[in-house]
Amino acid sequence: MQGLGLDDAIDIHDRLAAARGGNGEALHALLPVLYAELKRIARAQLAREKPGHTLQPTALVHEAYLRLLSSHSVDFADRAYFLGLAATMMRRILVNHARDKAADKRGGGLVRTELPELGATPGPDPDLLALDGALERLAQQDPRKARVVELRYFAGMEFDEIADHLSLSNATVRRDFSLAKLWLAEAMRD
Repeated sequence: MQGLGLDDAIDIHDRLAAARGGNGEALHALLPVLYAELKRIARAQLAREKPGHTLQPTALVHEAYLRLLSSHSVDFADRAYFLGLAATMMRRILVNHARDKAADKRGGGLVRTELPELGATPGPDPDLLALDGALERLAQQDPRKARVVELRYFAGMEFDEIADHLSLSNATVRRDFSLAKLWLAEAMRD
């Protein structure tokens, strides 16, 4: 585990186990322990966004964490699963944010104005929306490859961590990631 000692790893495992048993306090206690990793994931995801994004890493971490806490049906199997789920939640928040901005730019709830009054404004990040759509389609065809992409690209996990988490060989994870990247690149061109 990156940057975690054995005592920290045991503590995280114990807190996750307690959270699975319904102990809400244990889940709340996880945030300080995993905060640095969650912030790293948020910074990495926001680095892929256009400059001037209105969400900050701290806000993204807190929003994702609150959504995870409110999801009573989630089973936090282990640290890797928790971080992967948090990364997926962050991706969904960013996608929803991009969709909301796109809707606003198309006049969602705004007063209609004449064209000469409008300024040139950049559109939403099409890459994130295109990637999300392609990843959703990949998940329908090959859920394992989609999960490998989520864990690698969005959670920033190493191949050996993903392999351990998914009970696969390192070579299988690398192959899945390579094939998924090719598939996604082609799907995003359509």
